[in-house]
Amino acid sequence: MSTVRTPSVIFDLDGTLVDSEPNYFEAGRRVLAAHGVLGFDWAEHTEFIGIGTRETLEILRARYSIDAPLDELLAAKNRFYLELARVSTDVFPEMRSFVERLSAEGVPMAVASGSSRPAIEAVLEGTGLAAHMAVTVSAEEVGRGKPEPDVFLEAARRLHAEPGDCVVLENAPPGAAAANAAGMRCIAVPYVAGTADEPAFLAADLLFPGGQREFTAEAAYGWITGAV
Repeated sequence: MSTVRTPSVIFDLDGTLVDSEPNYFEAGRRVLAAHGVLGFDWAEHTEFIGIGTRETLEILRARYSIDAPLDELLAAKNRFYLELARVSTDVFPEMRSFVERLSAEGVPMAVASGSSRPAIEAVLEGTGLAAHMAVTVSAEEVGRGKPEPDVFLEAARRLHAEPGDCVVLENAPPGAAAANAAGMRCIAVPYVAGTADEPAFLAADLLFPGGQREFTAEAAYGWITGAV
């Protein structure tokens, strides 16, 4: 790793910067219900947190023997999600503070997400976070989704940063595994209670086991800059 004191910072979006999972759950529930699949609940949804939308639908399509083409399901879920996201998407308060502090210091930042580009742009614009992000990358723009490292490596490339000079913030084990595979440091902020002991989280460089209720901008900034 180089001796750069403050690295580039790459954020996962859903469940890390913003609490969009309830909207994704409802969008997925509507898609499945339209194809006769009832009873899809929050517990089942949590199996897919951190996995891209396309990969999630591939699994669900096979699980429930849905005949509709994958692209049709993907378009429907994105449409439902955008309807919901434009009405309400909450930014985690400490994450907003962290982004604003990094921005004030001139730290290059990116969002690398499994969501579609329209979904990423809608959320970032609607929450006011877009102004702080130099780069956004959708997993649909790379060959493989998380837990493969492609989306993070592409974000680093667009930031003109070496992978070893990047720090990733992630809320899900597949994302933490992708950061590790990319050769990047990782701050893990688990979204789902009880997953903090997942191997990918235990391998993270900084872990907030209590998730967003434990994460603070001050602690993360101090760790990144070497102040703590």
